[in-house]
Amino acid sequence: MTTETWLAFVVASAIVVVIPGPNIVLTVTYGIRDGLRSGLATVPGQALGALLAMSVSLAGAGAILAASVGLFTAMKVVGALYLLWLAYRLWTAPVEAIRTDDDAPKRPLGALFRQSTLISALNPKGPVFYMAFVPQFVDPSGDVLVQFAVLTATFTVVAALNGLGWLVLASSLREYLRGPFVLRLINRIGAACLGVAGLVALRAGRSASG
Repeated sequence: MTTETWLAFVVASAIVVVIPGPNIVLTVTYGIRDGLRSGLATVPGQALGALLAMSVSLAGAGAILAASVGLFTAMKVVGALYLLWLAYRLWTAPVEAIRTDDDAPKRPLGALFRQSTLISALNPKGPVFYMAFVPQFVDPSGDVLVQFAVLTATFTVVAALNGLGWLVLASSLREYLRGPFVLRLINRIGAACLGVAGLVALRAGRSASG
């Protein structure tokens, strides 16, 4: 994996993780309810869950590569198309307003951490997404295990920074992020970012295998 490929992965990851998924919804919801305090649990939980899910998922991708380089290349093309399909689904997804209650009791951080970790690790779309996205940037002729380790660590850090950014935004603009119009706008922007990431991943996948 070249430096250029790694930088492309960083950019594509930053585009992908900004999209509101289950963990971002959790982070935003409790950021609106409890403020920055909730981030002490949701952000680390999100990062740990992503690390666990990616490690398991990419072990499967590595097994596919060991079996057949051609099958691995086909998986990368299908994966890029899957990202574009996710963009369409997010663009058309319905949204609901987030309710806030300043008098509601604060949820214990331990429980919130466990919930965030489980949502991130057990999200059924996660393994498919990781196997679709990460291998786009892997050079089959290089040390795949090392590349997977570097990309997993990189993605985890980018995801944690993204969760922190959403937390700060949600807690700072609590009164403006509740309505369905704003949430729908966020979805549409996220869908556009996911579509771009799919195209970037497809191009990088061709370069890595070429």
